[in-house]
Amino acid sequence: MAVPKKKVSKARRDKRRSSTWKLETPALAKCPKCGTYNLPHRICANCGFYKGETIVDMTKPVKAEEA
Repeated sequence: MAVPKKKVSKARRDKRRSSTWKLETPALAKCPKCGTYNLPHRICANCGFYKGETIVDMTKPVKAEEA
């Protein structure tokens, strides 16, 4: 079984655990129609707008499927 020969110093250990490997917050794009922020290349959850046209009509209520 492999065993380390020497103690890893605090500086070397902390360098490895530094924030260079932490995840970044996702980029947000502003909707050109309503101005809310959402993920890029996604339909706006507020108005249903994407790439210059309305994809989802948000004015109509969605009916629940009958089971």
